[in-house]
Amino acid sequence: MKILAIPATNSPNGRNRRLIDHAARLLEGGLIAEATVDVLDLNDYEMPLYSLRRQDELGIPDPAQRFFDQIGAADAVIVSFAEHNGSYTVAWKNVYDWASRIAMGVYQGRKVALFATAPGARGGQGVLDHAATVTPFFGGEVVGSLAIPRFDEHFDSAAGELVEPHLRARFEEILAALGE
Repeated sequence: MKILAIPATNSPNGRNRRLIDHAARLLEGGLIAEATVDVLDLNDYEMPLYSLRRQDELGIPDPAQRFFDQIGAADAVIVSFAEHNGSYTVAWKNVYDWASRIAMGVYQGRKVALFATAPGARGGQGVLDHAATVTPFFGGEVVGSLAIPRFDEHFDSAAGELVEPHLRARFEEILAALGE
């Protein structure tokens, strides 16, 4: 099973990247038999800010097509959202907006696991709620979502894993649902 994992931020070593890396290790370590995980870096998909005018002038930029094609080549998708001012990061929103111009069904019928994390008590719950609501409209089958609050307390950076038992169990349950 090929899984595409996306930290929805352009921070290369941020919380959401660490969470995605943890998910990849769990999945490839046997949580789903024969799983392989490709982790994207949104920095590889930088494009002009989306607008109809730019689309008319430029067409669809190659990075948007590559992003869309990588989702299509996967069996399932994991996204972990950083929350900026209660919403998506600009890096995610721009790539997603461009990809949605290729086809509204960006997720192309794939199963999708949604996560968010932050240092605060809500753990990015605002952006996660929005993502869970709209993902089905963009062709994704949401298998589960989880906000991880107070990330730095619940994640052992040296070990690279969630250590809070209830959060870890729910995290693994959602990941396993990708293979069902």
